[in-house]
Amino acid sequence: MDKFKLKSEYKPAGDQPVAIRQLAEGLAEGKRDQTLLGVTGSGKTFTVANVIQKWQKPTLVIAHNKTLAAQLAAEYREFFPENAVHYFVSYYDFYQPEAYVPITDTYIEKEAQINEDIERLRHAATQALLTRQDVVVVATVSCIYGLGSPVEYEKVNLKLAKGEPMTRATLTRRLTSIYFERTTGDLSPGTFRALGSRVEIMPASERMIYRIDVTGGTIMRVEEIDATTREINARHDAVFIFPARQRRKAA
Repeated sequence: MDKFKLKSEYKPAGDQPVAIRQLAEGLAEGKRDQTLLGVTGSGKTFTVANVIQKWQKPTLVIAHNKTLAAQLAAEYREFFPENAVHYFVSYYDFYQPEAYVPITDTYIEKEAQINEDIERLRHAATQALLTRQDVVVVATVSCIYGLGSPVEYEKVNLKLAKGEPMTRATLTRRLTSIYFERTTGDLSPGTFRALGSRVEIMPASERMIYRIDVTGGTIMRVEEIDATTREINARHDAVFIFPARQRRKAA
């Protein structure tokens, strides 16, 4: 089991040791609400990081805006460099809901602009929660809106293992069924392309490519390659490919 490992050149000081102990004791007692008081710069984030290490449970940190969430995520990554710290905020750069103005009999269509980089980070956070125990997710209130059943999301992931029977046609169909889009050009997150006996996949959550060699109806090689240099970073016995979308396309 993965463990939270706090890395810092500092040690708890002042009121922090007492706060860490009391917060941990409150968790052990099942207290639903606890409040940590402190002025700006008093080390509240560091105190909570110590509680996370002490408690050893996946943690959700909710901030009231994207900027503060990004700052907190950066701080927690410094405290937990060996663990999975992720950023989960709304992927809308702009959102205008549909509306009707009765005075002028005007209908205004819904308009939205989605930030693909933020959506990739949301995928990464979701997948980390399904595959690891040492996860800190720093989010805004968008995290309270359900993405659907995590059990169903996990069921539709695609495991590709070396030596597994698989034809190129079957692999492309299965990728399409979990919302990947086929392309003949450059890969972007959530797309794949088929080149001879090889299928190259760019997961929605990463900026790298999995190259699957399906020769003679069997997966012969599973390689992780750099999307820019095309160099092989690693060879795997198996990889899991998660759905390319957490949302349905708008009608």
